[in-house]
Amino acid sequence: MVQHDKVALVVGARGVIGGNLIDHLESTGEWKIVGLSRRGGTDTDRVEHIAFDRVEHIAVDLLDPSQTAAALSGLDGVTHVFYAAYQDRPTWAELVPPNLAMLVNTLDAIEPVAGGLEHVSLMQGYKVYGAHLGPFKTPARESDPPHMPPEFNVDQQQFLERRQLGKAWTWSAIRPSVVSGFALGNPMNLAMVVAVYATISKRLGVPLRFPGKPGAYTSLIEMTDAGLLAEATVWAATNPECANQAFNINNGDLFRWQEMWPKIAAFFDMDVAPPLPMSLDVAMADKESVWDELVEEHQLARTPYSDVSSWGFGDFVFGWDYDFFADGSKARRFGFHRHVDTEAMFLDIFANLQARKIIP
Repeated sequence: MVQHDKVALVVGARGVIGGNLIDHLESTGEWKIVGLSRRGGTDTDRVEHIAFDRVEHIAVDLLDPSQTAAALSGLDGVTHVFYAAYQDRPTWAELVPPNLAMLVNTLDAIEPVAGGLEHVSLMQGYKVYGAHLGPFKTPARESDPPHMPPEFNVDQQQFLERRQLGKAWTWSAIRPSVVSGFALGNPMNLAMVVAVYATISKRLGVPLRFPGKPGAYTSLIEMTDAGLLAEATVWAATNPECANQAFNINNGDLFRWQEMWPKIAAFFDMDVAPPLPMSLDVAMADKESVWDELVEEHQLARTPYSDVSSWGFGDFVFGWDYDFFADGSKARRFGFHRHVDTEAMFLDIFANLQARKIIP
C-alpha cells in the first residue's frame, strides 16, 4: 500500500472545478483525497498495480460551523486545502456573507486538527477585476487595483491573507475565466448550456442562433478548460515559489463568438442564423418536456432537466457585450506553460457528453 504524504481536502467536490480537480489528483497517484460537498458522493477504492488510491466523500453544510467542525474533526492528515465551494444568491451583496462564512468555517475546522497543513488554495475568478459589473480593463492583471465592493472573492482573499500571517502554511488564489468541463447539476457550466441549447434547438427544427447581446457576439473572450485549471491549481499549491500569490489561469487563446458559433453549429450538424437576443432563462423554461422526449427517444442517461440546464449562467456570459480576458503571463513566468485550444475544448466536451449519453 502506498503511503500518501499529500492529503487533499477538496471543498466543493461536486462542481465542475472540484470534480475535475479530484480527477487530476487521482490521476497522479500521489494523493489521498477527501471531497466535501452538500450532497456528498460515492467513496472509491482503486487498485492499480501496487498503488492504492482512495477518494472519500463527506456531505456537510459548510454554513453550519458546528457541523463543519464535526465533519472535519478526523482529518488530521490534510496537507492541502483546495477551496472551490460556492453558493449562489440573488445579488452581489448577498453573495458575500455565505461564501465568506463557508471558507471561514472550513479553516476554523481544519486548522486545529491538521497540524501538517501546508497550503490553502482559493478558487476565484475575474470578478476580482469587476468583470461582472461591466467593461473592465483588459487584459486584467493580478496587480490591478481593487474595485468598489461588495465582492466575496476579495473578502475571501483578504481573510486568507490575515489568517496566514505567522503560520507555516501558505495560500494561492487561482483566477480562471469561464470554466468549461463535464459536470452535472452545476449552476455555472457554459459548455452544458451550449450543448443542451443546441440539442433542443435541433429537435425543434430551428437553426442555432446566438442568444446574447449583439455586442457579445463580436467582443473578445477567453475560456479556461477545467482540466487545465486543475493542473494549474495543483501546480501553484505545490511549488514554493508560488506561495502567497494570485494567478490568472486561462487557455491562452482569445476568440469571438461570431467565429466560434458556426463551428459549434457544425459539430451538431446545424445551420446558423443571425443572432437573436433572448433570455435563455425565459425561452428555455418550458422545454423540459422536449428534453424528456429526447432522453426517451435516444435512450440517454436519465438526467433531470434541472441538472443539465444552467440558463441563468448562460444569460450572464452571453450578456458580456465587452472584451473579457486577462493576462495569463504571470503563471508562465512562474513556470506553468500548459495551454488549450478553446475550439478543440468545446468540441471535446460535446463529444464527451455524447459518449456519456447525456446528449444524443
